[in-house]
Amino acid sequence: MPLSLYVDGPRWRDHLTKTADDNPGLIPVAKGNGYGLTVGRLARRAEWLGVDTIAVGTYPEVAEVVQRFSGDILVMEPWRPFSPGVSYGDRVIHTVGRRSDLAALPAAAGPGGSPRVLLEALTSMRRHGFAADDLAQVGRSIRGLRVEGHAVHLPLGDGHVAEVERWLAAAPARRWFASHLRHDELDELSRRHPDVEFRPRVGTALWLGDRGALQAMATVLDAHRVRRGEQVGYRQRRIGRDGTVLIVSGGTAHGVALVAPNAAASPRARAAALAQGGLSASGRALSPYLVDGKQRWFAEPPHMQVSMIFVPSGATCPDVGDEVKLQVRFTTTTFDRVVVS
Repeated sequence: MPLSLYVDGPRWRDHLTKTADDNPGLIPVAKGNGYGLTVGRLARRAEWLGVDTIAVGTYPEVAEVVQRFSGDILVMEPWRPFSPGVSYGDRVIHTVGRRSDLAALPAAAGPGGSPRVLLEALTSMRRHGFAADDLAQVGRSIRGLRVEGHAVHLPLGDGHVAEVERWLAAAPARRWFASHLRHDELDELSRRHPDVEFRPRVGTALWLGDRGALQAMATVLDAHRVRRGEQVGYRQRRIGRDGTVLIVSGGTAHGVALVAPNAAASPRARAAALAQGGLSASGRALSPYLVDGKQRWFAEPPHMQVSMIFVPSGATCPDVGDEVKLQVRFTTTTFDRVVVS
């Protein structure tokens, strides 16, 4: 009775190959829930792509890829003295963005080691990293560490070339690792700086770039006819019209209906957020489940592992055991099974 992710294998693999071709020096990013596909599966796919480096988000994720991927493992979270220790030697590349951490890392690595590090720039993201002057200075004075290059983690969108150019001028390095550079921006920077090696780190655009190759499906576990005025669920809400309550797989434990805060950057987005808030205040919430071609309302908020959705009379209901489509955010959804054709 699972919540399933079905992957059109040939179509997905074609997209992965094309993305790798469009991004020379590609470093696949495998982190979090593995973009819904699991970190371990992405590590095996990175091995299939033939890349020499994979990036993970955190130190605990190193263990998920080390036996599945034979190349280097770049940890994107900045190293701190309280970071979990890892024992994979030269395969691990640490990200560092503070002088105090640069000084502490060699001792933390133990005797006989010379840790590999990436020096991160404090870009317009303002998240982690060295300021421009500091990055240029520390790059000339490091002892006991092997510097693999510099890194820039850029905002979403485009228009990154000018910012990268400023970093190239302020803190020259032979190799730059970059997140969120589009492949046309990468091409332009490579033409301008043929002596610099650019390594694009790509996650969402690689694994989820062809959404048509991915389909989330939920199993129908039960179906109950209801009449207007009857009460259902934990909260005993009254049904507003005749219809059917479907019990389907997928709940809060899977990430169903959990959403990140909306930036609402445009007037239209703000209006949509206000409308959604009004519906929520009235006790109504549209579910991600599609039945008979339409997105259906929750009968009540999702439970931990299942959801109750209402289908009005006149719509065609699936049978128990059938699967229905649902629209999910892959980076926040945990599937019971992933099926790759």
